[in-house]
Amino acid sequence: MELGLETLLPWKAAAVGVWLAFFFVAERLRPMASEPDGARNRLGRNGGLWLSNLVLSPLVVVPVSVLAVEYHLAWRPGWWSGLGGLALDIVLLDLLIYWWHRANHEAQILWRFHEVHHLDQFLDVTSAVRFHFGEVILSALARAGMIVVFAIPLSSVLVFETLLLVAAIFHHSNLAIPAALERALARLFITPSIHWVHHHAVRRDTDSNYGTLFSFWDPLFGTRSATPRRADMTIGVEGRAERPLLALFALPFSGRDATSQQETPQKELE
Repeated sequence: MELGLETLLPWKAAAVGVWLAFFFVAERLRPMASEPDGARNRLGRNGGLWLSNLVLSPLVVVPVSVLAVEYHLAWRPGWWSGLGGLALDIVLLDLLIYWWHRANHEAQILWRFHEVHHLDQFLDVTSAVRFHFGEVILSALARAGMIVVFAIPLSSVLVFETLLLVAAIFHHSNLAIPAALERALARLFITPSIHWVHHHAVRRDTDSNYGTLFSFWDPLFGTRSATPRRADMTIGVEGRAERPLLALFALPFSGRDATSQQETPQKELE
């Protein structure tokens, strides 16, 4: 297992790194929406959160996942293996991530951490890696429980995590994609036109479109928003302001106060 881990992790890092770099350049050459003022500060905040999680990954996330694989419940039938088993694992993990993501919006204690991701007031590839370290730890523990209960092998976990990051980079991106191509992709996969609505600064839209990889979970469970994506769509959290980097780290542990409020433009509530 160790050899497999040592082989798969560098490939995962390389694939995600190349994909992120490609979209970072492409979305600036062909943007869907204009980036607001203060882009440098925004990239600094997102980069700081990402760096904290890069440090956390080998210290917490990977060991927890490996430990869960070692102590999984041994119940899986023999036919659930090979490429077919991998495909089933990916669908199952994506379904479980849908419900975990939904729980992050519906359970207040989880939302306090997940809100840091949503406070970004513009979306691009850096938004895909902007998460509070507390959410990363909680997600690792939740994923470990899934691995134990469903006896998911480490290879499936690493393949799915790679696909998850690739999908998140894509659907957070600000790249202008031909409408026909995006409509075709959206029949099966989450695209920017779907996920940007999830970041709309209107709560009814924020609490919708929870899918991460496949686009059929939201219609199936009644959480797909009918709001269309617009280039001028206000991004963020309704009634909440963006914070400096250190304040974002502290936010889940602090109280809510009136000074943090901001008004949502009336046109976004209509």
